[in-house]
Amino acid sequence: MLYAYQALDMHQSFGDAFMNRPIALITGASSGIGAALAAVLAKEGYDLVLVARRKDRLATLAIEMEAFGAKSETLAADLSERTGLQRAVDRAGAGDIDLLVSNAGVSAYGPFAEIDQAELEQAWTLNADATPVLTRAVLPAMLDRGRGGVITVASNLAFSAGVSATPAVAGRALPKRALYVGAKAGTIAFTRVLATELADTGVGATVVCPGLVSSEWNGGASQVPNAMTPQNVARAAWASFSRGEVMCFPGLEAVALLDQLAETERLIMGGNLGSDLAARYRD
Repeated sequence: MLYAYQALDMHQSFGDAFMNRPIALITGASSGIGAALAAVLAKEGYDLVLVARRKDRLATLAIEMEAFGAKSETLAADLSERTGLQRAVDRAGAGDIDLLVSNAGVSAYGPFAEIDQAELEQAWTLNADATPVLTRAVLPAMLDRGRGGVITVASNLAFSAGVSATPAVAGRALPKRALYVGAKAGTIAFTRVLATELADTGVGATVVCPGLVSSEWNGGASQVPNAMTPQNVARAAWASFSRGEVMCFPGLEAVALLDQLAETERLIMGGNLGSDLAARYRD
């Protein structure tokens, strides 16, 4: 087994007060969307397990969350490394997590054929592997309790596979992004299918697909006038999850497109079944 989890007594530092509030584990919590969601969840009555690489940032955030009545446990771990991800999986599987927010990610943009092999493996571990293994760790206890949830963070770019890099979209040229889009498209598919498996269990699943976000992510490349704030993304994510929505697009007004997407998927699935070869392949 690549990742194992076990019930561990890892929340002793919280004391009795910690047990009076539900607990949310947030990855990528030290800045951006992760930090913004920490604040939203603290205000909503959650205590927090804050996971990220930067120990000093986590300590500062934990102090800030006290203003909202939240107790915080910090776990400094690099989830792009197998050992760091395993530490987070062990904590997630302790049996006390009520909400998982799988948010940590990295862009790893660039021509796929030129990406360094070590960078590729680290980016894939963080962007693709972390979400399912952390989810697998938290779900058994949530299902036993009949309540809980998973919020995953993907990207608007996951829907760009069929969009040419030129001309520019919304005034910006699309990056070379095969690795990133592949991972985030997988996150969306995983969360959507998981939500169907969890129907009527009391446990929900929502995937958040932000567009440009003004944060430190990707070296701050998205800190542009038309970028959404991390706080607004977090606000949309919590509202979407609370309403039982499976997909959250923080800036999308035309939500009918989601119904069209689902219908197109059904038509493709149905049209591709059967023993007859499509006419275009018969010659």
